[in-house]
Amino acid sequence: MTQGKKIFEVPLYAYKRAPDQDAAQPVHRPVVVVGAGPVGLTAAIDLALQDVPVVVLDDNDKVSFGSRAICFAKRPLEIFDRLGAVGPMVEKGVTWNTGKVFFKTRKVYEFNLLPEAGHKHPAFINLQQYYLEKYLVDRLRALEAEGRPIELRGRNRVEAVGSHEDHVHLEISTPEGPYELTCDWLIACDGANSPIRRMIGEDFVGRVFEDNFLIADVVMEADFPTERWFWFDPPFNPGQSALLHKQPDNVWRIDLQLGWDIDREREKRPENVIPRLKAMLGEDAKFELEWVSIYTFQCRRMERFRHGRVIFAGDSAHQVSPFGARGANSGVQDTDNLVWKLKLVIDGLAPERLLDSYDWERVYAADENILNSTRSTEFITPKSETSRLFRDAVLDLAASHEFARPLVNSGRLSTPSVYDDSPLNGPDAEGLPARTRPGAPACDAPTAKGWLLERLGNRFCLLGIGVEVPDTLDVDGVRAEGITLGADEAPELRARYLGDAARAVYLIRPDQHVAARWTGFDEKAAQAAILRATAKG
Repeated sequence: MTQGKKIFEVPLYAYKRAPDQDAAQPVHRPVVVVGAGPVGLTAAIDLALQDVPVVVLDDNDKVSFGSRAICFAKRPLEIFDRLGAVGPMVEKGVTWNTGKVFFKTRKVYEFNLLPEAGHKHPAFINLQQYYLEKYLVDRLRALEAEGRPIELRGRNRVEAVGSHEDHVHLEISTPEGPYELTCDWLIACDGANSPIRRMIGEDFVGRVFEDNFLIADVVMEADFPTERWFWFDPPFNPGQSALLHKQPDNVWRIDLQLGWDIDREREKRPENVIPRLKAMLGEDAKFELEWVSIYTFQCRRMERFRHGRVIFAGDSAHQVSPFGARGANSGVQDTDNLVWKLKLVIDGLAPERLLDSYDWERVYAADENILNSTRSTEFITPKSETSRLFRDAVLDLAASHEFARPLVNSGRLSTPSVYDDSPLNGPDAEGLPARTRPGAPACDAPTAKGWLLERLGNRFCLLGIGVEVPDTLDVDGVRAEGITLGADEAPELRARYLGDAARAVYLIRPDQHVAARWTGFDEKAAQAAILRATAKG
């Protein structure tokens, strides 16, 4: 038994009676998060760090069974870093930047997801979801011990939701009977089968794919490199696809496409799984099955992610195929977009319509992820003979012709969305690099006093590069901290923020997306951009 398997067998947040259960009337809470998966825990930790009281409810008391999500991208790692949780994740995780694509028995090409230097975090780490959840629960417990306003309640199942103009009412069941809560805001992070979504009468729109895939987590000693390997039509799974990833504890994730007309329960039996794995790994391969599952997938989303005071994030709001690792990664970015806005609204520093920008920006991101996931699925599993002939021709050409390689789609791997037309964006200056335009996530870079993203934190920042900006700028109670850097502090900083320009000023949002930029500091322009970024301008 691996260490990980022990983790998901032990209650990590066992049921404990809360004082709220003995109150004569429902206790009122500012924010309730439903779901203690990666998305819900991330949202709660972010809220607590900003001193917003939050209660997390989950009908389970353990981390997720099986490794589930395993690929965590650079942007979510930067978010976890800001939340003080990334250390054990990176220490335990398997770091990788390189992927290889195979067609039948030959390598078509390989790619490097982070070829440039000057980044604190890698393109990806592989880490079983149960480890990620454990580290987030550990961080939550540490915040509790510090006196931060955060609480996690296991075996607390939400049975009914009443959404009102000024509050949300919850009916909750526990091993010791029911109780009720009210809250100002409910964040639903309760997964793809979200009961909260059903309770408010909403559903998904989009596509359901019929193909079935076998996931097998196997424990074995192997000398494969720490890379992402993807096969089209391999001899060990003819006419289908396969994927291999390394995880911690000598656990290897293997995905095998099975097609649509299968007996799912039969295919999960060890006597059927093991021969498939031996065909891939060799008859003499020695391994132990840790977890086996059959999955199908959907590319769907809710029409709106905000329903009054009930806000959806992660899989409860949108679903994509696993190709490209866009599920958990995009869910973490949902919370990063939401929490700073909710904090301003709760503090009375921004109108509630600021939360409509969460819906705009994250629906936009979900549509981008769904489009990429759908295209990946159609390339991996062609639905017609013509599509298959096109795909196979692309793969043949890619082996020796560089122009064909961008057409190969084994899963466009997760990247953060750029909110180009966001209603929160302010002005842009000509001549500055496109990668850091308004709506884009700020790129990390070394500075004379540490990494840039560490210095930005979770606040509004005025970043002056080659031009001095004030230490602070207050606009209607919203404070932007000033950071002045030299234009030549690091070549990576210059390349990512100045290009050929001599100087620039950036307004960075608390989620570290660029809100506006100029080639010099103008106080009135900066004030107007802050008002716009808080939905007051």
